[in-house]
Formats: sequence, C-alpha cells, structure tokens
Amino acid sequence: MDSSVAPEMEMIGNPHTRSSRGGWSAAIFIIFVEVAERFAFYGVSGNLISYLTKELHQPTVVAAKNVNTWVGVSTLFPLLGAFIADSYLGRFRTILISSLIFLLGTVLLTLSVSVFPPHWRKELFFVALYILSVGEGGHRPCVQTFAADQFDEDSPERRKEKSSFFNWWYVAIVIAATTATLLIIYLQDNIGWTVGFGVLAGVLGVALAIFLLGMKKYRKEGPPGSPFTTVAQVFVAAARKWRVDETRSGGDVYYGDQKSGAMSHGQPNARILGRTNQFRFLDKAMIIDNNNDASSKTRNPWRLCSLNQVEEVKLVLRLIPIWFSCLMFNVVQAQLHTYFIKQGSTMIRSIGPHFQLPSASLQAFTGIVILIAVPIYERVFVPIARKFTGHPSGITVLQRIGVGLFLSIINMVVAALVEAKRVGIAKENNLMDNPKAAMRSIGAAAYLSALGVGSFLCNAIILIVQAISSRGGEKWLGDNLNRAHLDYFYWVLVGMSAFSLCVYVWNARRFVYKKIEGDKVSEGQVLQRGFNGYVDVEL
Repeated sequence: MDSSVAPEMEMIGNPHTRSSRGGWSAAIFIIFVEVAERFAFYGVSGNLISYLTKELHQPTVVAAKNVNTWVGVSTLFPLLGAFIADSYLGRFRTILISSLIFLLGTVLLTLSVSVFPPHWRKELFFVALYILSVGEGGHRPCVQTFAADQFDEDSPERRKEKSSFFNWWYVAIVIAATTATLLIIYLQDNIGWTVGFGVLAGVLGVALAIFLLGMKKYRKEGPPGSPFTTVAQVFVAAARKWRVDETRSGGDVYYGDQKSGAMSHGQPNARILGRTNQFRFLDKAMIIDNNNDASSKTRNPWRLCSLNQVEEVKLVLRLIPIWFSCLMFNVVQAQLHTYFIKQGSTMIRSIGPHFQLPSASLQAFTGIVILIAVPIYERVFVPIARKFTGHPSGITVLQRIGVGLFLSIINMVVAALVEAKRVGIAKENNLMDNPKAAMRSIGAAAYLSALGVGSFLCNAIILIVQAISSRGGEKWLGDNLNRAHLDYFYWVLVGMSAFSLCVYVWNARRFVYKKIEGDKVSEGQVLQRGFNGYVDVEL
C-alpha cells in the first residue's frame, strides 16, 4: 500500500555495497529464528489444554476457553506488532526485541512449573503465557517479510533464489511444528513439564544467537510507514472533498509524483493500478481540485492521495467480507488444540506393546498430511486442473479457499461421527466413568487476526452451547466426555460452517480483483500482494 514515508535502506558504509548484502547467505540465518519460534509455539500450544486440566485441575470447558483466549490474543497482537514495526522500529529491531521477549516467556514458563512455590505457579504460568503472546505480536508479522527483504526484486537471479528459499521455508516450518507435537509433547507427558519447556527455551536461545551472527549480512529497511495511516488518509481526503465532482476521464486524477513512476511503498516505477467502480466515494481522495494540490512539495496527504493508494484501500474493503466468511474455518481449527486432544485421550493410542502416543501428538498428523499433500497438489492436481481451466495455478486463490472451507465441514462431520461411535463403545463396555489407563508485515497480521477472532468466536459458541444445552439438564460439553455430547457440538459447527461456506461463495462470486494498467495480473498474484504481505503457514 502506498505510504507517505519512503523506506530508507539501512546500510553500514558505502550504500553501493547493497548488492553484497542479503540473498541466501543472509536469509539462512533468519530461518533459524523462525523455525525455533514455531517449534516453541507448538510445543506450548499443542499440549496446553493437558497442562491446564491435569496440573492446574481446570474443568475441560474452562481450559478450552483459556486455550482459545491465549491463541486469540497471540494471533491478534501481530496487528499491533506490524503497526509498531512499520511506523517506528523497522522489521529487524522488532524481530530482535520480540524474540528476546519470547525467550523470556519460555524461561519464565519453565520456572513457573519447577522452582516457584505451588501457590504461585498458576499466576506465573499465565503471566508467562501472555509474555509469549507479546513476543508473538512482534515476531510473526515481521520475520517472513524481513526474509523476503533479503532478495532484490529487481534482480531475476534474486527473484529465483527467493522462490526457492520460501519453498524450503514452508517445509522447515511444517517440520518444526510436527517435531514439536511429537518430541516436546512426549517429553512433557513422560519426563516432565520442566524438561519439555526447558528444551523450548534452549532451542530459542541458540536460534537467537544464530540470528545475531547474521547481523552484518542483513539488508535492513527503515520503517516504511503504516498502511493504517494510508487507509485513514484516503478516508479523510475523500470526506474533506465530498462536494468535489468526480469524473472518470482521468485528467484530474493524481497518479503520484510522476504518472510513469508512481510510488508504491517507496519503490519508484511501481505499476499504476486500474480504476474500479466499487466504493466510488473514495475516488474523491485522488481528485486534484486546485493547482497546488498535486505539487510534491506542498501536497497534503490528508487531502490528496494517489490512485494506487485509493485502489489498494478499495481492495482491503473488498477483502473484508472474504475475511469474515473464513472465520468459521478458524473456529473448526481451534478444536485441534482443545477438544480433539481431550477426545484423543480417551482412545487407544498404543503403538506396539511398550509405546503409547500422547493424545496431543495426534496433531502431528496435520503436518504429515501437509508434507504429503502439497507435493501431490503441485505435481499432480495443478497440471491436470490447468488443462481444464487454463489457469496457471489450476484453480484460483478464491476457489482454493472455498475447497478448504468445504473440507473443514467434512472434517467436523467425520469428528462428530467418530465421537458418536466412541461414546457408543464406551457405553457398551461400561467405561462411562472409569476408563482404562491406557496440535508482508500487515498482510501476515491480517491473516493471523482471522485466527485470533476465530478463537474468540469459538469461546462464544462454547458459552452459547453450554447455556442452551444446560436447560435440558444435560450439558453437551463436560469433563467426562463419555457422558457429554461432544458430537452434538461438532454437528453445530458443521451447520455453522456450511452456512459460512454459502456466504463465502456469495462473496467470492462478487469479488472484484485489483487491475494493473496496461498489464494483466492473475488473481492469485493480486490476493497475495494485498497489503504487500506474504502467505503464512498455520497448522
């Protein structure tokens, strides 16, 4: 998104040495701190509900709401972190400070389950958890974008390196998350929580040290200015000129300092976006209503904005209904680290005579399926779909999202059927009460915010379901899953997800893609470039 503050490359020594910085030699140091952070996050979140119910003796419903609240806060804080990074600190400083905060949180988490007196542990444990949330807020929206900054978009060779780097980036994140849900959760369940959390702190400390070793290799950009400011400028400028006549001729439109070199994120020669007909009231923000308006020296950004600024704000507004339509997907995803774990704890998980897989480690199958499915999708599905659709990616981004929403419905249908069968077996074998001892900056932040709101929405649904089901004298959600009706709760999510999918399809069919003047650009590129962000990975 356009910004009134152009980023300044923070270089030590001669600025002409910029080409000697960045690239794989710099980005490889960044991947360590990202992998360690994902490893630590899943090491905590993957088994958090087990700690709350077993060690802190919280009821299952209370523990599930606490997990959802923590995940929600952790995935909403990146909005604040992105704003601070873009407006004040820059990405490198934000990553460094947030990583130190995250490390502090894991150390305090380890101490809270070990050396502190028992009557202090609960309070300190939750303090440590939310310190981790603060660290997440700065780390998540910046680290992937900072890695992308290391590759010069003007160099074809660097662009190719960037594509290769992020392929390995995604693989490394999935492996880190999967390893955490297997190794760390096993240590927590079989050796102790102190060892489990202590390993996370150690891994983070080593990764942060490696990250600092690459300081002299990094390309560091100063704060580019917050996109939130641009959004505000467009609305204020449009409101101040509400009486100005708006035409479609283009002669009175401000394209930037130079039409052939419009400024987008401080980068010259950026492409000029085509005008769209939606949200026409915002077009007044780019109308030149006097001769002094367009002067680069005297232009007031709160009265006159460029065409690119206005069109990118329009894109954000068009994405809002899509964002809301995807919230139920994140409600379904929230079950992965709450009720799915408690459901798994009642099942037989033995592998051979001497090993039992921890219930929380069942989340590892998510990462395993991703590692298997992504290559099949890229190598098999896309080429076949491309022959029928003619689309370079086989199907569009919006179609892929729709398929994901549909699969989330199937996921909850299967979960409901499995739970109904499990409870039936428990009843048949008299196991109801005595069972055997046998989971770019603001662009990433916007994506993560859907996860956060989805977690809070899940809490609201739990409260409503509990209130309604208790009127009949039989709560659907309780500590004893054999006497609860978790399957009914899953069917509620199926219905809500189906409705959400219908709303999504309605919105997607009316979505207007961003246009580039004089050049065709795929909708996949458009959606991935919105907010100048990058796609994140969430298991």
